[in-house]
Amino acid sequence: MNANLTIVDHPAIADRLARLREKTTPTFVFRRLVEELGEYLAYEATRTLRVRTERITTPLEEMDATRIDGRPIVAPILRAGLGLLPGFLHVIDDAVVAHLGFYRDPKTLAAIPYYANLPDDLSGRQVFVLDPMLATGHSGSAALRTLATRGARDMTFICIIAAPEGVEEVARAQPTCRIVTAALDRRLNDHGYIVPGLGDAGDRMFGSTSSIPTTVI
Repeated sequence: MNANLTIVDHPAIADRLARLREKTTPTFVFRRLVEELGEYLAYEATRTLRVRTERITTPLEEMDATRIDGRPIVAPILRAGLGLLPGFLHVIDDAVVAHLGFYRDPKTLAAIPYYANLPDDLSGRQVFVLDPMLATGHSGSAALRTLATRGARDMTFICIIAAPEGVEEVARAQPTCRIVTAALDRRLNDHGYIVPGLGDAGDRMFGSTSSIPTTVI
């Protein structure tokens, strides 16, 4: 197993993941479960946040308290990554939110970029990338490369389900990137979907059926 891969093992996570996988789970429940899993996974993924000691005053006395040292960056990959964002912000409420947009070419499965909004300089910042499914790893590795061009080095990829192919692709693109997930499934099928997986997370989360951008006139 990849040394940078963490599979979070907890009954509450396993139960929510089982409900996510069930094909009859309605959209509004699916969306809530993704948000809750985002919170659980963020709790584990942010254990390595840098901290500092700060002198504070309680109602009774002064004391040395532990504070997070600097604001981390959280970058959801549009569109499905947005589902994990509220849960992450429940854990780290003052994170800087960046956005990266990719869609998957249905024929080549390549990640096609269409949007990026993030700080110019990420040097020395801790960066967390959000995407529910790490399937082919094309969008994930493209996102990590984009962040690296802005100076990001300390990066963690948070997903609900990963495929071995996606884990390998991320490791090739950014060997030091940590991956935190709730499950490592068997494989990808011929269409690039994770098996057993849960289908298209974005479609199930938002109730839509197409992730291909169209031109609005």
